[in-house]
Amino acid sequence: MSLTEQQVQEIISRSHETGDYGALVEAIPYARMIGMQVTRLGSEAFFRLPSAQNNIGNPVLPALHGGVIAGFMEQSAMLHLMMFMNSEVFPKIIDFSVDYLRAGLYRDTYASCQVWRQGRRVGNVAITAWQTRSSEPIATARAHFKLD
Repeated sequence: MSLTEQQVQEIISRSHETGDYGALVEAIPYARMIGMQVTRLGSEAFFRLPSAQNNIGNPVLPALHGGVIAGFMEQSAMLHLMMFMNSEVFPKIIDFSVDYLRAGLYRDTYASCQVWRQGRRVGNVAITAWQTRSSEPIATARAHFKLD
């Protein structure tokens, strides 16, 4: 499904108006493919990656593929910036660095983001991913995005 720029901007605008970002997630091919979900609670957002066979990288444990975890975290950061900046465009990734802390087992995974610095043109976001408790992250990451 290929969307025009105008259709994407309409989806983004409607998401900001309603606070429901499901249609926006569906408009992002990778986020849709991995089954990503988002919930906004006031001034915070939580992202969910439901367990799915297609996301397994190590079938012996079984554990999520590290690339899926990183991609989920990157998409979370981008959506977080869009949600809280009321952006009408997708921020462009400049740099992304991830630290894997423990195995991402075959279960639901969650992420939260914090914007550390937002200038006129660049946003710096810290992302934490966990499975059972937010105090026991499976990975942390830092991302820089071009905002205009």
